[in-house]
Amino acid sequence: MVAPERAAVWRGPMVSSALDLMSRRADWGGSEVVVVDLPPGTGDVQLTLAQKVALSGAVVVSTPQAVAVADVVRGVDMFSRVGVPVLGVVENMSWVECAGCGREEPVFGRGGGERAAADLGLPFLGSVPLRADVREWADRGRPALVADPGGSVSVALRAVCDRLASTLGL
Repeated sequence: MVAPERAAVWRGPMVSSALDLMSRRADWGGSEVVVVDLPPGTGDVQLTLAQKVALSGAVVVSTPQAVAVADVVRGVDMFSRVGVPVLGVVENMSWVECAGCGREEPVFGRGGGERAAADLGLPFLGSVPLRADVREWADRGRPALVADPGGSVSVALRAVCDRLASTLGL
């Protein structure tokens, strides 16, 4: 839709049109699940998607710190208002994992996503660590699940996906 070196300078109506094209005209190849990664918050994109696409549900992703958890609360409220069930909460960047020694450092705090899920009565789908090598792999076009299938990030992501699939009855 936009050349890689170009910015997508779109206002709400343009985003709405792109979402409409994506949801109604794209060939998803019989996929059971389509994941749309959105920026945090409760802006135009989230609202447009919720209003224009028959969503089975939303997964809210947070980091552990209080300011991010506040966004979770607002996001859950928005989805509730537009009739989209929230399937659960994922805590990303739960800790930084040292690539050399495996030591865990909770630089953003710990457990904020899990506490938010409990407070909101939602399933907690899991925690995902932050590792520098994940960025390095992504820069080379290799997802963590391919680059390090047995690593901590891959294991955490698979656990989140398994819990979500179970929630969806897949």
